[in-house]
Amino acid sequence: MQLEHVALYVQNLEVIKEFYVWHFNATAGQKYHNPTTGFQSYFLSFDGGARLEIMCRPGITLQPICDYPLGYAHISFKIGSQEKVDQKTQELVSAGFTLLNGPRTTGDGYYESVFKDPEGNLVELVA
Repeated sequence: MQLEHVALYVQNLEVIKEFYVWHFNATAGQKYHNPTTGFQSYFLSFDGGARLEIMCRPGITLQPICDYPLGYAHISFKIGSQEKVDQKTQELVSAGFTLLNGPRTTGDGYYESVFKDPEGNLVELVA
């Protein structure tokens, strides 16, 4: 069995698309729009075959804010080495994105950093 894709509701489809295209070399498919429901989405493809569907529609509401909400926790990108994690982390910090922790070695042996995308979704970089 193979995981086909993960989907994420966002408020600003174009901003999130550009974030992943620019910083993670995603390739965006054509925008889908259902004029009846207002639903819109892009499939973003990454090296290695992973795909992320970003979606928006009228009526989306923000989840209650807390440190550890239920549901998906983060998106993780394996980028190859500690040096590359350090470089990408610095690139994202310089671009103004919020670094939550790292780069560091976690208790379970990952070398990682964690930051927020433009809408606050957590993104993890691992070696």
